[in-house]
Amino acid sequence: MSVPGDKKLIARNRAARYEYAIEETFECGLVLSGTEVRSLRERAAQLSDTFALVRGGECWLVGLHIHPYSNGSIFNRDPDRRRKLLLHRRQIDYLDKKLRARGYALVPLELYFDRNGRVKLTVGLGRGKKLYDKRDDVAKRDMQRDIDRALKERGRGR
Repeated sequence: MSVPGDKKLIARNRAARYEYAIEETFECGLVLSGTEVRSLRERAAQLSDTFALVRGGECWLVGLHIHPYSNGSIFNRDPDRRRKLLLHRRQIDYLDKKLRARGYALVPLELYFDRNGRVKLTVGLGRGKKLYDKRDDVAKRDMQRDIDRALKERGRGR
């Protein structure tokens, strides 16, 4: 998997855009150990059921599972530990203010290596969708798929 713009995608949270209406996105770094980065180079991470929170003026990522590095021995860290997110002070204050408002959540969207080889995380600030919003999204996607299929069939008939 690759992402345009010199990014090497490690993991993507596909359910995030289905469950949440993302209003803003932020790119941030992570505080990782050496064996965790080596494990990520093997594409060994799981972003599902992951969320971010602000506590004590710092932003934390909870639930990210990075599989232990195969050659890590005693240097491997706990695969499910909390990891600090690296954001600017103003961004953390802004997110803290937004998260205190009812209905907002900070959801990880993608984990990737940037062109400098650093691990980056894209987090989205969004509101949880209601069931009828999810149904609308599925209906729109199905309708677009039918339209694309009909146009493709029409193009073949020439």
